[in-house]
Amino acid sequence: MSCSGAHATIAATVSGPAPGANNIWAIGRLISINPGASRIVGLVYEMRAVKPAWDEAGPNTIAIEVELLGEVVDRPDGTGGFQSGISTYPPIGSLAHRIRSRDLAAVHDLGARNGVAIGTLTQDAAVPATVCIEQLLSRHFAVLGTTGVGKSSAVALLLRKAVAAKPNLRVLILDPHNEYAHAFPENSVRIDAQTLDLPFWIFRFDEFVDIVFRGRPPVEDEAEILREVIAVARSRYRGRAAHDMARDLGSSVLKRPLDIGARRPVEMGEAGGLAVPYRIADLFTAIDELIGLHELRYPRATLRSLRVRLETLHADPRYGFLFAHANSIETIAPVIGQIFRVPHHGRPITVFQLAGLPSEVVNAVASSLARLAFDLAMSSRGGYEILLLCEEAHRYVPQNQALGFVPTREAIARIAKEGRKYGAYLGIVTQRPGELDPTILSQCSTVFAMRLANEADQQIIRAAIADASTSTIAFLPSIGNREAIAFGEAVATTMRMRFLDQRPEDLPAMAGHEPGAPRRPEPGLEELVARMRGL
Repeated sequence: MSCSGAHATIAATVSGPAPGANNIWAIGRLISINPGASRIVGLVYEMRAVKPAWDEAGPNTIAIEVELLGEVVDRPDGTGGFQSGISTYPPIGSLAHRIRSRDLAAVHDLGARNGVAIGTLTQDAAVPATVCIEQLLSRHFAVLGTTGVGKSSAVALLLRKAVAAKPNLRVLILDPHNEYAHAFPENSVRIDAQTLDLPFWIFRFDEFVDIVFRGRPPVEDEAEILREVIAVARSRYRGRAAHDMARDLGSSVLKRPLDIGARRPVEMGEAGGLAVPYRIADLFTAIDELIGLHELRYPRATLRSLRVRLETLHADPRYGFLFAHANSIETIAPVIGQIFRVPHHGRPITVFQLAGLPSEVVNAVASSLARLAFDLAMSSRGGYEILLLCEEAHRYVPQNQALGFVPTREAIARIAKEGRKYGAYLGIVTQRPGELDPTILSQCSTVFAMRLANEADQQIIRAAIADASTSTIAFLPSIGNREAIAFGEAVATTMRMRFLDQRPEDLPAMAGHEPGAPRRPEPGLEELVARMRGL
């Protein structure tokens, strides 16, 4: 009845609602308009009765508003091919009807790209919803949705399909809720606070400062002292044999002669490359030497404060993963092998459980892992592809630049912007896209938008959809659990889909909350306090 550049109005006569699948005039349905040479595909997004009164006995005229998505053109071999955009707009009076199943499959056909079925179309359960795994990973992806809509189960399904399609893929999941280990019992390893060995010397200076000062702004003098004594500790760990011990005996940190031609200790492990180990005991010794100087550069109270801070950190059992085996690990190789599964021995997925770690160190740990993931992918020269999956990603890369940990933001942003060249990929999962850094989200070329009730979150998705199907966003507040609107590089066109059903044992679940698991007995008070202290 009318047509504009992107919308058309269709008139139809109905006597009452048609049951089930026979109801072609329903919100969210795809319909077909036949102008002649091609079949134009439209999405129903609004319906209304023409007359204010509804005739229960006779036919009623209704107006259906549709958004024009593209057209299906028959090929010489008899198959139909879908193309975005409209080459010939339908004239007034063109017939509209239910889209054919063959045309519906053509709309969502990936063509020459290899597709993997991850669900079915909401429009027609007989048509699979397929994605291109290669482009899903290499262009990064995001899964967005409010709590309880099935984000974690959808992510588990995507990861299972990705690992099956790419044998050289390694997956590192930053799991803040300790739920993904249950979904991959056979092809993953779980790393928690008890099994983790992440030596303190593997962290960059800004990351280690964040750990030492427990996430608070560092005291300026103490940070400078820490930088100096770390450099000295590194030089003593590797260069002790090269020094003249008789010359060094009794000399201070600051007055020791320089070795001409020797590499400056501050450059080791700080300006790129692998971290150089050092001993925590050497840190204490260097601070003691500074305290014993006659010509003080720093107040003794500041030096003692830093020493007490380090001693408290070292003695805290919650930070045992930093110090317990730090000096029995001579190189970074065991850490890389454990976390990034080199070799994977049939378990390419690492579930890094963050819930058991002290909250003050989570940002620094996430920063170091993201940095190592990028460096490993780049160093492998295509031999390994690494996917870093960030659950609750708004914690690490918040929209407010003043919040969050800057090194974590930089490390994740580096993967988002440059990782594709080297095989480092990023997966973003969040229930608050409005609180996520828009720069990071814009790098995710494939988005699975599940139910979102917040208007600000919907606006972000609306701005992210590049094609003409913006009316699809109107369904976001009301779509069902395990349903999603998928759009971007990895799909043929924007589609409303439902993820495949999965077995209960393949679904993520928090420890102690697995489906059918017996209820655990309540721990005693002393046991509970011991767990909280990390004992």
